Amino acid sequence: MNTTESSNSKSSKTQTSACLLDCDLTYLSKLVRQLTRIIDNNGRNPRLESDFMVEDKNKSGNSQSQKITSRKNELKQLKSRLNTTKKKKTKQYSKPQPKKPKVGKADAKKKADAKKKAEVKKKAEVKKKAEAKKKAEVKKKAEAKKKAEEDKRKEEEAKRKEEEAKKTYEEELEEQLTEEEITGFQIDKTNMDRLANRVCEIIFSYGTDGMLQTELWKKLKLSSRDGSRLALKLERLGMITREKLLENGRWTYKLIIRKAPVSTTSIENAPCLVCPVESKCALNNEISPKTCQYIEDWVFVELKTSKSK
Repeated sequence: MNTTESSNSKSSKTQTSACLLDCDLTYLSKLVRQLTRIIDNNGRNPRLESDFMVEDKNKSGNSQSQKITSRKNELKQLKSRLNTTKKKKTKQYSKPQPKKPKVGKADAKKKADAKKKAEVKKKAEVKKKAEAKKKAEVKKKAEAKKKAEEDKRKEEEAKRKEEEAKKTYEEELEEQLTEEEITGFQIDKTNMDRLANRVCEIIFSYGTDGMLQTELWKKLKLSSRDGSRLALKLERLGMITREKLLENGRWTYKLIIRKAPVSTTSIENAPCLVCPVESKCALNNEISPKTCQYIEDWVFVELKTSKSK
């Protein structure tokens, strides 16, 4: 409270002194103008006058000159007073300039180091923000790519399920035919045993990878209906297995061999099949495969045939 009151009283005193100075300046300026005007009027050349008036004028001239001199002195005093008042007013209203603190070399270096550190910190923050922004963009792109892949996978899965829901021609046949009709399938004017062996041999040549049934039917020149029924028959007999797969947007089956076909080509000309003493032949008997001349001749013939091929 005391501090506030003291500051208020100081400000009021300052305002009062300022008002007084303004009034004093106004009054002094007015007096100077009046005195200047009077001196100018008295200093002009007098008009021509009569002799008796000249004498009176001479008498009053001395007193008038004295008045002028006193007025001039008074004017000088007023002017000096006016200048003094103006100086006081200027000094009173002029704000004191704050003294600039002296900056030493150590302080200047300290400020320069602080400024340099601030710049380095600012650059580091800018770099950090740029890296964070870059990481965010990379993360966003990765998430978008992952989402796209997930959407594609879901679409493919939905499409696959939709295709799986569709029945193939073989599945429809299985529903329509009985087990007897499948296992007893017969093509007119065709040896089914030989055809089955031929099918197994072709599938066996593809190994464990198997082959598409459409390719097999083209090789054997069979219709899709006959080929499908034959594949069902061979599967029921345990000779092949069928795997369902999607090929070129359509469902089909891959045929894989389950039991390798037995080839009789190697023993077709064997002498043992028509040997007259086959019942007496044994490893430890007098007639034995070790000493059989028929077998020896047959082996030489087969060897020559295989070399010529």
